[in-house]
Amino acid sequence: QLVESGGGSVLAGGSLRLSCLASGSTFSRYAVGWFRQTPKKAREFVACITWSSLSTYYPDYAKGRFTVSRDDAKNTAFLQIDSLEPDDTAVYYCAAGVGVWFPANYEFWGHGTQVTVSS
Repeated sequence: QLVESGGGSVLAGGSLRLSCLASGSTFSRYAVGWFRQTPKKAREFVACITWSSLSTYYPDYAKGRFTVSRDDAKNTAFLQIDSLEPDDTAVYYCAAGVGVWFPANYEFWGHGTQVTVSS
């Protein structure tokens, strides 16, 4: 089970740190991905961190403002979002699985946390 937290309403230019807490003892074996979705857009890849934090992946739009990390001792992954923009408004989901770009590569999903950015 994955549970996201840390979302909220912020002004443009602000920052948020989302957390993803996993239950169970196998979290460290999985890659963790972050996706976002709005009512008008399909689920969009935001970031991925592989097991043991060996590698991180970001789509072009996320490079520089989004930072993914993990603390396997706490079964938790994080997504730091800086310089928030209104277009970042979405529900953010964390997921665990094989990893990287595609939702189908992830076996486990959280229920999401809402991020709302106002100008």
